Amino acid sequence: MNGGPAVLAIAEWWPILPVGAAAAILSALIIRLIRPHLQKHALAKPNARSSHRVPTPQGAGIAVVAATLIVAGSVLADRAPAGLFGATLFIAALGFADDIKPVPVLPRLVLQAIAVGALVFASPAEFRVASAVPFWIERGLLLLAGLWFVNLVNFMDGLDWMTVAEVVPITAALAILGIQGDLPLPTTIVTAALCGAMIGFAPFNRPVASIFLGDVGSLPIGLIVGWSLLQLAGEHHLAAALLLPLYYLADATVTLLRRMMRHEPFWVAHRSHFYQRATDNGFTVTQVVSEVFVLNLVLAALAATSIRAGSLALETALVALGGAAVALVMVRFSRPRSKTAAI
Repeated sequence: MNGGPAVLAIAEWWPILPVGAAAAILSALIIRLIRPHLQKHALAKPNARSSHRVPTPQGAGIAVVAATLIVAGSVLADRAPAGLFGATLFIAALGFADDIKPVPVLPRLVLQAIAVGALVFASPAEFRVASAVPFWIERGLLLLAGLWFVNLVNFMDGLDWMTVAEVVPITAALAILGIQGDLPLPTTIVTAALCGAMIGFAPFNRPVASIFLGDVGSLPIGLIVGWSLLQLAGEHHLAAALLLPLYYLADATVTLLRRMMRHEPFWVAHRSHFYQRATDNGFTVTQVVSEVFVLNLVLAALAATSIRAGSLALETALVALGGAAVALVMVRFSRPRSKTAAI
């Protein structure tokens, strides 16, 4: 999953803002074009686990993924990560099929594992995240981590603007780190394009949303972000790679473990994530996504600091500080919002 040894030179930083702007415009234009068709053929109908109350079209992820790949591919040309682009299209097609007619759990996981595995096992042998771990064990762990990350982004895409509040800060931070030379050029361009594409999607998904990403969006977005974070870890910035998505990792993982301990069918859709419980506890959708967005800005600042830390002890302390911030938000979400705070 390594994007190559080249890093972004200072003289090459100028395309980043135009990349984001072009992806935002293209994403918004495609959404406007396809929304009438999705309204007819891809409606998400509300159920007991939904956060929406009226049938809403889903599938805007088509526009987000298309804009990301078209813009990034145009800028990178022969330096584009072909493996990532191919795996993204494959998993987007799987997500689209699932949006139209649900795919059984086991085949869905197998196909997702093929997409993630194609990236992990095609990585150069010298690409290592934890060199102390035997090579094949590390590759196996990366496969499991990638598969989990793809699914947790899908699990957490259950509230208007939630994925925007997560993905925009992460991809913006990654693009900025790339400008500073901490990431390979392909990763920098891809993250800038995805950030822009999500910004183009945001006006359509603001509460109350007129369209959703759908699995066609959440799954490939999870793949792209997971791949990008792996590139960061491969540049010896593991603490930063953990800090950036820490809220999603914590909410999804703790929720999964709690459901497993209760012997609940954890593979079935539900409303027990912390961000979902927050809306049941008196938080408005805007309050939830605003707190997640601010938390992600804090985590991005901690991640950037960890890269310049210069010592393992300081990096560990920054991860612990990020964990404490995430825990604080999750505890807040899990408790009823007081009437005084709601005023």
